[in-house]
Amino acid sequence: MRAVLQRVRRAAVVVDGEMVGQIERGLLVLIGIAPQDSTEEVRWLAEKTAGLRIFNDEAGKMNLSVADVGGAVLVVSQFTLYGDCRKGRRPSFIDAAPPNVAVPLYEAFVDTLRSLGLPVRTGRFGAMMQVELVNDGPVTLILDTREV
Repeated sequence: MRAVLQRVRRAAVVVDGEMVGQIERGLLVLIGIAPQDSTEEVRWLAEKTAGLRIFNDEAGKMNLSVADVGGAVLVVSQFTLYGDCRKGRRPSFIDAAPPNVAVPLYEAFVDTLRSLGLPVRTGRFGAMMQVELVNDGPVTLILDTREV
């Protein structure tokens, strides 16, 4: 699994003109799933996301988690995180999981974050989405369960 985490002041997802997910302070998580991913990767990624101390404390140091600051998480599926651009000019997406594999793992990731006590909103899996965000920092991190 791959994820891009962005610390945000606010973020939202719009599908066909309809606001489907919106948060204030927290994390925007763009998540890509590979065919070989499993529930073990889901658990690791959710716990890492929830526990990362990337919010500033009163001294201005990154020392607080999203839960510590009362933040929320907006999760957006993004198969393009597995786009391979090494050859040619058009990305190949053969390393991304098909929907029958990706959807259950995406839903498990969302459910695991919720079980960790975080308020979670989502985009709409497989939809053409417009993602709006106000990055806070900016702070953007990449997590990959294959590099653990």
